[in-house]
Amino acid sequence: MRQSSDTPRCSNRARLRGFLVFGVLLIAPLLDLAAGVLVAPTVVFLSDHQRTGRMTVQNPTDKPQEVGIRFSFGLPESDSLGNVHVSLSDSNVTDPHSAIDWIKAFPRKVVVPPGATQIVRFVANPPADLANGEYWARIVVRAQDAEVAIPEASEEGAITTQLNMVMQTAIMLKYRNGDLLTQIEVTNVDVETDSTGESVSVTVDMVSRGTASYVGMLNCRLLDADKREISKTTTQLAVYHDLRRRARLPITGIDFRKPYQVEVLVTTKGRTDIAAEDMITGNEVLLTQSLE
Repeated sequence: MRQSSDTPRCSNRARLRGFLVFGVLLIAPLLDLAAGVLVAPTVVFLSDHQRTGRMTVQNPTDKPQEVGIRFSFGLPESDSLGNVHVSLSDSNVTDPHSAIDWIKAFPRKVVVPPGATQIVRFVANPPADLANGEYWARIVVRAQDAEVAIPEASEEGAITTQLNMVMQTAIMLKYRNGDLLTQIEVTNVDVETDSTGESVSVTVDMVSRGTASYVGMLNCRLLDADKREISKTTTQLAVYHDLRRRARLPITGIDFRKPYQVEVLVTTKGRTDIAAEDMITGNEVLLTQSLE
């Protein structure tokens, strides 16, 4: 199972590599669900050496799209079950690594014609005394049809309404200042077999100990007594402070010898969705735990 905390599913109509498709916030029945815009890249990187960046907004629809850009703050967080979500905040942000107050977008609002592409540029103006480290913001892109028909009253004079589809996504912006270190610590691993004996659940608690977020992979394998692989999972990771992830390893086949063993590997290797020059190589953690 491969997951990402930042990427919603793409429709068949909009499968362009490297682009991110909006999730629907509000739709009326029979509206075209493929409407909206595409944006790339899925993460924008700025730094003390390159304080400007860009994002491409593409309108694949046959209608003009009104696109607005704003900034929020939101990091992947997990609950007790290892489910990951991102909550956005526009004000009262207390995280010292927030960059929302000193990142600007140009333009902030634009109408993109059908089939056209618009470049949005970003400029960072950080404080002069900014400490070394990585700073974060979410680029919130909101789109809706620029031409909306005004509903007319019926012959009986009844009031009619029309719902307009609004599409929104939030992609990560990272500003990197000075020399950075990405380092992960695995603070706890719990493994247990489910009541049916058909799978093993693995819960991994992690803490980022570096000056930059830890972006990598969580690889879990279920092995038998002869070190033969029974099953495995691969999950994308983005750890900013602390994070819990859970994986399920099916027990397949009947010719595996007990006792079983779970192998957990956390590494910055294996990400293909981020350019090599934007990846920060960090430490690897390899742990094994036996099942009774």
